[in-house]
Amino acid sequence: MGTLTLRVGVAARGALLVLTYLLLLAGGALGWVAVFAIAGLAAVLGEVAVQRWSPATATLMEKAGLGLGYRQLARDVSVVLLVVAQVPLAGGELTLLLLLPATVWLIAVFAGAFRRIIDRRDGGVLLRNVDLGQLPAPGLPSWAGGLTGDRLPWVNVLLVPAAVTAAVAGEVAPVYLAGAVAIGLAALVGGTVALTWLRGRGRGTRLPAVQRWLDGYCPEVALYFAGPAKDAYQANMWLTPTEALDRRAVVFLRNPETLPALADTRLPVLCVPSGADFMNLDKSGIRVALYPANAGENIHMLREPGMRHVFLGHGDSDKAASANPYSKVYDEVWVAGPAGRERYARAGVGVRDRDVVEIGRPQLAGVQTYETESTDRPFTVLYAPTWEGWLADDPYHTSVVLMGERIVAGLLATRPAVRLIYKPHPLTGSRSGRARAAHERIVQRIRSAGGEVGATTLDGTAHRVVTGAGPALFDCFNQSELLISDVSSVVSDFLQSQRPYVVTNPAGRPDDEFRRAFPTSRAGYLLAADCGELEKIVAVSRAAGDDPMAPARTELRTYLLGPAEANPIDRFVEEVGRLCHR
Repeated sequence: MGTLTLRVGVAARGALLVLTYLLLLAGGALGWVAVFAIAGLAAVLGEVAVQRWSPATATLMEKAGLGLGYRQLARDVSVVLLVVAQVPLAGGELTLLLLLPATVWLIAVFAGAFRRIIDRRDGGVLLRNVDLGQLPAPGLPSWAGGLTGDRLPWVNVLLVPAAVTAAVAGEVAPVYLAGAVAIGLAALVGGTVALTWLRGRGRGTRLPAVQRWLDGYCPEVALYFAGPAKDAYQANMWLTPTEALDRRAVVFLRNPETLPALADTRLPVLCVPSGADFMNLDKSGIRVALYPANAGENIHMLREPGMRHVFLGHGDSDKAASANPYSKVYDEVWVAGPAGRERYARAGVGVRDRDVVEIGRPQLAGVQTYETESTDRPFTVLYAPTWEGWLADDPYHTSVVLMGERIVAGLLATRPAVRLIYKPHPLTGSRSGRARAAHERIVQRIRSAGGEVGATTLDGTAHRVVTGAGPALFDCFNQSELLISDVSSVVSDFLQSQRPYVVTNPAGRPDDEFRRAFPTSRAGYLLAADCGELEKIVAVSRAAGDDPMAPARTELRTYLLGPAEANPIDRFVEEVGRLCHR
């Protein structure tokens, strides 16, 4: 109730402010001097109150298309209307009357443009967990910087009392005087901003401060990610292993929109969008650079000769992307187990075998096995398909399009009932309208079955649709007895749990051929497009101690992820240390 009351109050204040501007316009158009004067005073006081005590009202009005700029324009139009209605104008007086507020607006536009140029000189550097201390004042004086943009036309508020005076006296001179003063104030602000730009005094202070921080912090390891926000999961999976290092580490981002999507971390994070600014930073103390993904802007880090460059990737799978020819630009390529090494050898993309290092999968340390799992939950099936891939016309890359609805319908109809967790790839539907539509139908089907859509927790017994940043994929692993997925790294990672899994075969390839082409499927059940075997697979998987694929999963886990007894976090720390000491 309190939240509702607060929202009603915000909307009411916004409505009252809009009403004052409507009265202001009506008073000006109809020549009602008293109404204009009262509404003008109310509008000015209302703006001050909203900006100072109710920013939520200002935000609501922006969203409604009634931002500060439009409100001020309405005020200036009402001034002209009142003067025209009450004061006889001759010759070019009307033109001059229109030019007075218009000149202020023109100055505001150019002052705002120069201000944005000055701000860009700071490189747009964004930080997390980094204390730069007290920075010196920027070249642009604070009083001038605070009046640029939509705020500069505020000086035209002087025209409101001047218009009332002119209407009462029947003489336009008071408006001319007030307009000249407003233009002078606007010119002072605009001139200061322009001179700051011309003199170069606006060069940012943050980038030099970042350099001083780097010099003092002396990081040895950098986790570098240049991808967009939608791919932030690729960096997120390497944050915890990087935190486990016994060396000073830093995270470099290049896309400002990625920073909010980055998971919580205690590591210092520097987001430097400008390529020139990033390359000008002295990073000579860094010994190892880690890359979770291939991206064009990786070149800005790869050009650093004094460090070792390591491609981590964001999951080992049988997809062609897991043996990308771009990988040969790195000093080393780290894979989970022997399967990753053999994948590069088969692909023949120029990555030398001596440059491939098996480190296991550090992210899987928290994945529970049969020996450590809790048994007080309903039998749960995790359906985690991949996305449609870069070739959106490939119908077999993801099971969502051809099989997704059948899989979900079959699981919801299974008896005894099972619990379903649906966690699609974050990029599902981003390139294919068919995939997006199929995904939406799947979500609606689960919602109709009483499932929770957009779940943030896995507690309880209801079905779940997990599409946000959390719960994480590995948390879903720990809540599931059976995985259904496509050819993707999800299958490799799930093997850590040693639970049964299903790999979809939407193209209907013969089983032997499919398993040869995709080694991660060797210890899993295969599901054709008609999903005819789904009920049987679920029944076999939920029969404790009677799973014929269990021995094959143990063997395959070693092949894909490395020795089960080895701690992958320790291997990761060891290999980073090796490169730091080179």
